[in-house]
Amino acid sequence: MKLSKFPYLVQKEIFDNMKYSNLFLLWFVSKNMKTLIKSSQIMRFKSISRVMYQKLLFEEFYDRWKTNNMVTMEVYLGTEGFMMMRECHDESKNIYFQLNVFGKTINFRLSDQSKLPVAYFYPSDKETAVESIHNYFLDFFGDTVEYIWRAKHPDNFIPRLPNLSLSIDIWTDPSEITDIKSLEKFFDSSPVLKHLLIKLDTHEAISPESKFYQAESLRIIHQRPRTVRALLRHFKGRQATLHYCRCVISELIEFMNRWRSGEAFHKLEYLHIKILNGWQLNNVLNANGVKHIDATKKPPTHTVPKVCTSVRDNEPNTDPITSHTYVVRETDNRVASVSIQDLSFSFGVWKKTEEEFLRMVEAPN
Repeated sequence: MKLSKFPYLVQKEIFDNMKYSNLFLLWFVSKNMKTLIKSSQIMRFKSISRVMYQKLLFEEFYDRWKTNNMVTMEVYLGTEGFMMMRECHDESKNIYFQLNVFGKTINFRLSDQSKLPVAYFYPSDKETAVESIHNYFLDFFGDTVEYIWRAKHPDNFIPRLPNLSLSIDIWTDPSEITDIKSLEKFFDSSPVLKHLLIKLDTHEAISPESKFYQAESLRIIHQRPRTVRALLRHFKGRQATLHYCRCVISELIEFMNRWRSGEAFHKLEYLHIKILNGWQLNNVLNANGVKHIDATKKPPTHTVPKVCTSVRDNEPNTDPITSHTYVVRETDNRVASVSIQDLSFSFGVWKKTEEEFLRMVEAPN
């Protein structure tokens, strides 16, 4: 019996229990089928927070040490595998079935392992094929879903498409010094990054005007004093984690003072710095403007959703900050928890005024 012959409620029940990858193939049966799926799955689609284009795990490892400009991507809706895209040179047309994707005919077949639909295209067609697939998602899910392209190297293929954010890892060889000029050229030519993981082993500081500091989320390895100082002055994003860094305590105090005065860091939600030379780190807690909760009381724990995670990240939130010390921003009375622990400086901004924050403090038992 044809699916279209069933009552609407039965059709909806069937669709509700189908994987996204199977729904994807059904979309192409007819315009009526696409409309039916779209209307019956409104609530389900609203639960999708993002579409993630991400390289296969073994190719991510390969890209870490060597540029791989081919396209072999997995596409996820949230954390569920949806489809794959693969650049190939295979001329065996009989092993494919063809679908018209937003005006472009693309070869597909089902993966032998995952059973997901895989789009195949020639290297010369990769830009138009990826654009057609992305536009199809935009047409179906709309622009309320976040679309993220994850790359492992600035020289990887990175499409420039509407409503597409970029998450990139830049991991150089251990013996290689970071080429700042090449990096700045890449940042200037790219959209503002959603997330950046970078090994930044250099004595040079990135220019204050660089879009590097506008990245929503930064995770940086091996920051030297000059680059830490620049980041603590110019960062305009929401979340930053710095590992194995050297910095001066006065720079951390200056950072807190600039946040407290409302001069800078208006979007900041979370900052964590692992410091190599932190023997005087506790002096930060004695700086002007730092307030203290009674030691007998239990302070609230700060944590926020990470700006961007991979589908393999099992920790969706930032590391918790539970601290008896905090500062208050003068412009709006917002609170930030400040923690010094295990040679680490943590700073977590609350969406609460000081009065609201203190109401969450638990009295001693």
